[in-house]
Amino acid sequence: MIELNIAPFLSIKDIKNKGRGVFTSKDIAAGEIVEISPVLPLTEKERKEVEKTILYDYIFEWGHDTNDACVAWGYVSLYNHSYDSNCEYEMDFSLNIISIRTVKDIKKGEELTLNYNGDYDIKDPVWFEVK
Repeated sequence: MIELNIAPFLSIKDIKNKGRGVFTSKDIAAGEIVEISPVLPLTEKERKEVEKTILYDYIFEWGHDTNDACVAWGYVSLYNHSYDSNCEYEMDFSLNIISIRTVKDIKKGEELTLNYNGDYDIKDPVWFEVK
């Protein structure tokens, strides 16, 4: 059985002109899983309805054909985007979970970020203006 958890050294902080973000209170080495959280899968029809709401910016494409979506619990939807991200996410469609793994060493006090394109090193434009 997979243990769902959020590392105890992670916290949510407000960032001026950016909203909320995920931060660490200790140094984290590259390759460490810091969160494993469940998701609520949405059908393609449900996704279209959710996309009409504020939740649009917080859902993830889900499934092999990416027509469906999911709402991720835990801190997953609060990691901010960066083209120079220090974490990546992995989706397990059979277990309905998303895991967050560090791809770089992260120092105490730093924000943990994801590249919303999926892989941490993809530079394709995202659907919103990056500040």
